[in-house]
Amino acid sequence: MSLVEVTGLTHSFGDKKIFNNTEIKLFRGDKMGLTGRNGVGKSTLINILTGIVIPDEGYIKWNPKVTYGYLDQQAKIDSDITVKEYLKGAFDYLFKTEERLNDVNNRIAKCKDKNELKKLLEISGECQNMLEANNFYAVNSEIEKVAAGLGITAFGLDTPVGRLSGGQRAKVMLAKLLLQNPDVLLLDEPTNFLDREHIEWLAKFLISFKGSFIIVSHDSGFLSRVVNCISDIEFYTISRYNGTYENFMRQKEQKAENYLRNYNYQQKEIAKLQDYINRNIARASTTAMAQSRRKKLEKMEKLEKPVTAVKPSFTFQYKTISRKPLLKVRSLEVGYTEPLLPKITLTLRAGQKLAVTGFNGIGKSTFLKTICGIIPALSGSFRYEPDVVIGYYEQENVWEDPEKTAFSEIKEEYPTMRDREVRASLARCGLRPEQVMQKLKTLSGGEQAKVKLCKIMLKPCNLLILDEPTNHVETVALMSRL
Repeated sequence: MSLVEVTGLTHSFGDKKIFNNTEIKLFRGDKMGLTGRNGVGKSTLINILTGIVIPDEGYIKWNPKVTYGYLDQQAKIDSDITVKEYLKGAFDYLFKTEERLNDVNNRIAKCKDKNELKKLLEISGECQNMLEANNFYAVNSEIEKVAAGLGITAFGLDTPVGRLSGGQRAKVMLAKLLLQNPDVLLLDEPTNFLDREHIEWLAKFLISFKGSFIIVSHDSGFLSRVVNCISDIEFYTISRYNGTYENFMRQKEQKAENYLRNYNYQQKEIAKLQDYINRNIARASTTAMAQSRRKKLEKMEKLEKPVTAVKPSFTFQYKTISRKPLLKVRSLEVGYTEPLLPKITLTLRAGQKLAVTGFNGIGKSTFLKTICGIIPALSGSFRYEPDVVIGYYEQENVWEDPEKTAFSEIKEEYPTMRDREVRASLARCGLRPEQVMQKLKTLSGGEQAKVKLCKIMLKPCNLLILDEPTNHVETVALMSRL
């Protein structure tokens, strides 16, 4: 029996079709990767499985005995509790069982009625067995093990949740989800906020995980290590492939070739029928045969035109600048209420390419936001040469008006551009014609990232400040242009 089953799934966002009468099943032991190009509906499917999104049509059935956990990075957390207190929340049911055990044991100590005492002893035994079966007395060590594996101990289990950066917060939420140990994990791009060593730890965890999972990831190397089946979204349909990620890629390539062959054959057949209809429908002697072919054409189940993934091409315009230092940073302290890093001093000259590295949550994004003037420095200073023009890429997909289309976002930023030039620029970044006119909020994370990169590409600048630009886009396509 399946753990979760979705049948007859049909869903759209406005005019954008996502799924059309498709299905997906997850069985016990499945470690499933969910793949597909940007915007096909991977995150939407996860949200449908969790009930966050209600599909237009379709039936979602979870096995009533199955528990699932979803990494919802938008969930609200009490900002006043510590990281350790938040992680302990994964074991709330055990702590409540311990409270009940203590209460029952106190009542046993005072009980003088034999019948009542017998009942209390039975309850006490049940509580004790439950705690031991779930390794309750090793909760603290389990929390520390997962926290260390995901790099949480680096910023401290005693840190208030309210002081965490976005990446740190996501790590803590992932840690709690893993500690809860549900039957099914639903993970949407869990490696985006992890460093290499923590991705390695997560891979080992998932390989040894006794339950099942569905994971969305753009990291093919990560998927090849942890999955034993793939569900691929294409042409509004979900197709299942058993076996490794590499096996899936081979099968998909063969399937694509077969589909293209069938599509081309059908197009020739349609053209042939239409030509006959056009030439014979008006003749009295042949109109019956023409009408017969028209009915055949109308009944034909037409194949969708194959969509070729648009390969993005990123080219940044350079604005000439003198060879003086572009940026001088002197004893700069960054943070919010307290410094996150030691005082920073550096000089950046024209032509230099600087990488800002460090474990997740240490303050890399805070440093970049500070030197971009988005948040104030705690102390120290930074100074740009007067002719420096910055192209800043923010890690988060945040828009002033998410109701705007990708087209209008670029057009308002560059009003002198012709409409066809705007469309061409977005196309070079990998957006298809129909995506250009979609609202920003309906685009996938990768598609939104490409809109942001397009804005930077159109702006002649001499200093790029990029915060995790490869999280959602093709790494090779972008890095080859930097």
